Amino acid sequence: MNMMLPSILEQPDAPRDLSRTIGRLAIRALYTELALYPKPGLVSPIDNGAHDDMTMATFMRSLFSLRSYFPQVASAGESDFARLQQLGIDAERRMMAATGGINTHRGAIFNLGLLSAAAGYRVSNNLPLDANTICQTVADLWGADILASEPVDSNGSRALARHGGDGARQQAAGGYAVLREVALPAFQDTLQQGGIRTAASLQSFFAIMSVLNDTNILHRAGRDGLDYVQKEARDFLSSGGVFARDHLARATDLHRAFCAHRISPGGAADLLSCTIFLHDLEALP
Repeated sequence: MNMMLPSILEQPDAPRDLSRTIGRLAIRALYTELALYPKPGLVSPIDNGAHDDMTMATFMRSLFSLRSYFPQVASAGESDFARLQQLGIDAERRMMAATGGINTHRGAIFNLGLLSAAAGYRVSNNLPLDANTICQTVADLWGADILASEPVDSNGSRALARHGGDGARQQAAGGYAVLREVALPAFQDTLQQGGIRTAASLQSFFAIMSVLNDTNILHRAGRDGLDYVQKEARDFLSSGGVFARDHLARATDLHRAFCAHRISPGGAADLLSCTIFLHDLEALP
């Protein structure tokens, strides 16, 4: 199954259609995140992480169900938030139908959808596709409506009600500070120091985990669990991160520990996908 997706991504635009290109980059970013291993607690081609209800095949079915969503939402970049929200609701229904009711990509539908819409808006207005301004465009165009919208009743929203802190809505409305200030610098710095994309993805993932108020972790492990994850991520980075000789062994050990404690940093995974997506948008000719 995982041989099929890259062939879709390699299809050229004829004629060139940037909404379709944005959509393919979004799907490729989600696939790249899924394929990354070791990725503590999360599903990968190697194992199911801390989950007993989903596999890589579940995520692949979900990805294929979302192929039309990201070009649609990119094309709708000049719309109001209500239109974007309806596209997201429709995409979530297709995802749930494809996965048998398993939530694989709700966070990505929200975050990557908003960033795709912001990229589409900037294309429509002949504005540059740089990562920082794409993030800020989300805040400028839809931030107030995002905060005013009714929160979806979910494990994440209930975890925020119990434990506090910012969630995905606050991150988006504020222009994705974690992406701009933490995740993208970690990804780009790793590449500049000679690291490959896989290493940059892993470094960025740990950088995100070190600071994010991850509602997936809060739901499964509470505030103590989140404190544990953030400390382990900071320790990994301060010990050299992906440039340490034993970094794969350390990340694999953490993967086993997270799985044993049923910890799944799904929020960090969503933002890693967004990081890869924004990096690749900037690289477009």
